[in-house]
Amino acid sequence: MILFSHNNILIFGKYKMSNTKQKFNVSTASQSHYKDGLRDFLEYRDLGISEASNGEYKAHVLRVKKDFKGDQEMHTTGFHRHMVNFQMYYVLNGWVKFIYDGEGELTFNKGDCVMAPAAIKHNEISCSDNFEALEILSPANHNTVKV
Repeated sequence: MILFSHNNILIFGKYKMSNTKQKFNVSTASQSHYKDGLRDFLEYRDLGISEASNGEYKAHVLRVKKDFKGDQEMHTTGFHRHMVNFQMYYVLNGWVKFIYDGEGELTFNKGDCVMAPAAIKHNEISCSDNFEALEILSPANHNTVKV
């Protein structure tokens, strides 16, 4: 039962659901392409979620480029914040080491899932040559601010 709709949000009891129409989307591995993105040492495979969700979410697979194998220290990003409402990533392969404001230095390995609070200050300090992760963010279009 819909209790009410306000600002494109449907309220079902205590749960809020977006009223934005979404499209069915499939991103097949056989037709995938990796492209340059935010970090020069990573390449990104867009999974089509941004378009399918009308910009509410973004999902991509990111991995270390073949040209950046070797020296792990070159993989640092510098402290920054992603100006998002939601950010999570799941490590598909390898490992990654971060410093999170208020949490300290943490290493995440294959199979680990991280939900980073909105706009948390962090820095990737190193990762394995075979690091690969699935990242989901909301909204799809957002700013990254160096701090």
